[in-house]
Amino acid sequence: MSTVVSTPTGGTMSTGKPSITSKKEQISRAEGWRRRGPLLPALIFLLVVTQIPFVFTLYYSTQSWNLVRPGSRHFVGLANYADVFSDRQFWQVAVNTILLIVGTVLISVILGLVFALLLDRKFIGRGIVRTLLITPFLVTPVAAALLWKTSLLSPTNGLVNWALSPLGVHVDWLSDFPLMSVIAELVWQWTPFMMLLILAGLQSMPRDVQEAARVDGATSFRLFRELTLPHLRRFIELGAVLGAIYLVNTFDAVYMMTAGGPGVSSANLPFYIYQRAFLGFDIGQAAAMGVVTVVGTIVVATFALRLIFKSFSGTEEAA
Repeated sequence: MSTVVSTPTGGTMSTGKPSITSKKEQISRAEGWRRRGPLLPALIFLLVVTQIPFVFTLYYSTQSWNLVRPGSRHFVGLANYADVFSDRQFWQVAVNTILLIVGTVLISVILGLVFALLLDRKFIGRGIVRTLLITPFLVTPVAAALLWKTSLLSPTNGLVNWALSPLGVHVDWLSDFPLMSVIAELVWQWTPFMMLLILAGLQSMPRDVQEAARVDGATSFRLFRELTLPHLRRFIELGAVLGAIYLVNTFDAVYMMTAGGPGVSSANLPFYIYQRAFLGFDIGQAAAMGVVTVVGTIVVATFALRLIFKSFSGTEEAA
């Protein structure tokens, strides 16, 4: 490749040298492909595992397809979505899902904040205590649900009823308070995650600011309210959003502890979709419920993540 240069007489001549701009463009393109190349397998895997099944789910949601009636599959358009939104049980299950997520996240964040404040202090055996508090998050969800069902909340030999027996309390927790029982088990598992996230935020606080505030006569409560809590806000918001996104997909705890009962009093959306697909064999309506759940989750998660990113960007600009 050669470049053309104007002569003083108004003519042009070829220098025989390659264009510097085009060389830079080629180098930048090659560098861009070298950087993107290692990500291509992950991108292809993501498309195959998530997007292609979702496209099939969209297709199935427009079909009337019940597995117990062979040959009855046909196109019904948006009729399945109309049936979903007119289903009273679906709305009850949606409310259960919201209560499950909000209750678990709220209690986990509060307990995680308390434990993080305690572990931020130096005391003998802090490493052992921290390890013990992290352990519930490392337990397999199915094993944790079985542990709570058989060892803690069992009406016959549960440790909770045994501890409350001197007070004359004997409750069948899984039957009388099914949703609260599932929330308690999820709080037990998610509190360590919130604690670690908040503890990382606490340890990132500049100590000189705290010491200066104490020298100025600030009380511990005022120090927590004016300095610690504003600093931890973004960490708490991040933990709440991540926990909520994960808890939308909770299935194992509901299935193992209460099986959604009594009735649908403790069922959430993933379990109800499972019931409709694999117990009722109604693939069309189950697919429509799945699409509605995914769209609702994406809308809420996008809004929440924007708030968090705005909070982080605002903090960086202030710094």
